[in-house]
Amino acid sequence: MDGTVIFLVPLGPSRFELYSEPPDDHDHAAMPEGDGGDGFVRRQLHRFNEWWRDAVHTARRSEPSASRLGRARDWMVCRISESIAEQRTLWSLRHAATATLVHPTNLPERAAVERRNAILARARRHHGVWLIIDGLLFAASGLLALVPGPNVLAYYFGFRMIGHYLSWRGARQGMVATRWSTRAEPALDELAALAGEPRETRASRVAAIAAALKLPRLAAFFDRAAVPAR
Repeated sequence: MDGTVIFLVPLGPSRFELYSEPPDDHDHAAMPEGDGGDGFVRRQLHRFNEWWRDAVHTARRSEPSASRLGRARDWMVCRISESIAEQRTLWSLRHAATATLVHPTNLPERAAVERRNAILARARRHHGVWLIIDGLLFAASGLLALVPGPNVLAYYFGFRMIGHYLSWRGARQGMVATRWSTRAEPALDELAALAGEPRETRASRVAAIAAALKLPRLAAFFDRAAVPAR
């Protein structure tokens, strides 16, 4: 095994998502670099990462007196930053020759594999469509290059385009090339029932499960994704 471990996390009745915290997740505000050799994708990733780190730093230090437009921009940046760790589950599969699917013990192996395949197929379609859309919007945003100052819109659509590209690659790799093994994990069994409880009631148990699995960001992901999230 190459160390790629993907968890099939229950988020409610018959609802699951794939989740991981890849080894390179030391800076979850940035995208992974290294795709595409010395080509276009690598150069764009480096540029976007430099810009994105600065944008996240600025957004988190936003002053209360900032303009309405500035607050909206900072809110958007923080929201995207929070979601990057979740997108990295697919990104981590881009080069995975082998991977382990960790599923609840109360979900049979065959059903877990079917869930995984369905999630990857849906992700491949979704990110493929949005890769095309955001690519066209990125190209169109180039018209704003004539406006003085940084082309924030181009950076935004470029960021989305690269993110969808990495996710599409990960989903495709996981579907057609990765060799999977499976492992049942009792710690996941309780999460399905906890999804139906209010956040303040389930928080301590979710945190304990995350600690047991050595997934420090699992609790935040579960709170955002589980339904109902009250």
